[in-house]
Amino acid sequence: MQTNIDAALLAISLDRTAPDPLHMQLTEALRRLILSGHAKPGARLPASRQLAQDLSVSRQTTLTALDQLVAEGYLETKQGAGCFVAKDLPHLAPPDPTPLPRPEPSQPYRPFHPGIPDMTLLPHATWARHLDRAWRHPHPDLLSAPNPLGWPALRAAIAAHLKAWRGIDCTPGQVVITSGATETFELLSRSLMQTGDRVLIEQPGFAPMRAALTRSGLSLISMGLDAGGAVLPETAAARAAIVTPSRHYPLGMTMPLPRRLALLDWASRSDAWIIEDDYDSEFRYTGTPLPALMSLGSGQTIYVGSFSKLISPALRLAYMVLPPALVEPIRRALVQTGPRASLIPQPALAAFMESGAFATHLRRMRRVYGDRQQVLLAALSRHLPDHLRADPDPSGMHLVCRLGPAISTMRDSDIAARATQAGLTLRALSAYWPERDGPQGLVLGYAGFPPDQLEDAVLRLARLLQVGKAPVST
Repeated sequence: MQTNIDAALLAISLDRTAPDPLHMQLTEALRRLILSGHAKPGARLPASRQLAQDLSVSRQTTLTALDQLVAEGYLETKQGAGCFVAKDLPHLAPPDPTPLPRPEPSQPYRPFHPGIPDMTLLPHATWARHLDRAWRHPHPDLLSAPNPLGWPALRAAIAAHLKAWRGIDCTPGQVVITSGATETFELLSRSLMQTGDRVLIEQPGFAPMRAALTRSGLSLISMGLDAGGAVLPETAAARAAIVTPSRHYPLGMTMPLPRRLALLDWASRSDAWIIEDDYDSEFRYTGTPLPALMSLGSGQTIYVGSFSKLISPALRLAYMVLPPALVEPIRRALVQTGPRASLIPQPALAAFMESGAFATHLRRMRRVYGDRQQVLLAALSRHLPDHLRADPDPSGMHLVCRLGPAISTMRDSDIAARATQAGLTLRALSAYWPERDGPQGLVLGYAGFPPDQLEDAVLRLARLLQVGKAPVST
């Protein structure tokens, strides 16, 4: 109630050029607040001195207005407590307005939502300390116009992280902070390409990326896939190629070194760009990861990364590493639109990374997620051996499951729809193709869910897939 009247008082506007004196304008404005119900019976008004300061008028003006409303019975005073809206005003109060529906509360992620980290395992106390230190006594640059390329300390921390984890030798000046993959691809489309330019993309691939490129008016050319990832067409005349060489999304294969080198050679000969989407390479559980494309020395490669799978999608921070020649065009594009990435978390994230806590967190999550993949594989083998078939994956946050003989006549999209009713989030593999006509299968995320929740979810899925049984309710 008090919040409502405080907000309503802030909206009062007094006109010094009007014929009515200020105290009469203020009296009428306060009377309207009471009659409209914005100032409820019993609500406390600010002290006359505070009200005068807020409205930039003399205290005598506010005292005159308040005295008039007390005399009319709209307000009442209490010794030592202040001035309140009178409680006995039923004949003046309008009917209560129809209450607006409350927004629905956000729903937690449900098993097996892919690509979701376990945000409960973030060292929240440490993260909170970095946020507090950054903004309790903020650096002067945080209070001025933000650098369109991002907070310098965070760009330096990202450059150091990439050198240690991905072998990319870049300078902080090459790093650009964005609000996510969608903004990243929109910026690259607007800055490096023109309407109608051809862009090679993997099929299947990341749907938001495809949508961003389509909105930019680019002509998308699909690359085929084999066990080594994207296959460059023999006549690949294009302005750019977008690939996920460390781990194809969503199928999971890794591009071998010879094919990476061939791709770099094509870009050099064709004066084209390679956009390397390295979305979850930190989570590799077995073997040694191949170097990032950008680490192989080509000046034609743009590296794209994100913190959504490393920390939280709510952070809304991603980044790209540009060849030096592209920094200025991207800067100009960001100046035109204004940066979308919030500055609030950037200094805290920089300190989090510089302290070593970020690397410690990633190493821990890599162990946790590797264990959870084994839990999911074992549960599928026990409860759904003839329904879903999945192989161990050396990296990533989800498994791609083939449909077994027990459900070979079912559509993956129908299974996903029934699972939604059962409180599960399954992704139909066929939906990753533009026309939803891809091969049949299911994508099961495991990273964001503890072992007991994964085991329970597989049991629910097993009951769901029994022929003739209704979806399991939650």
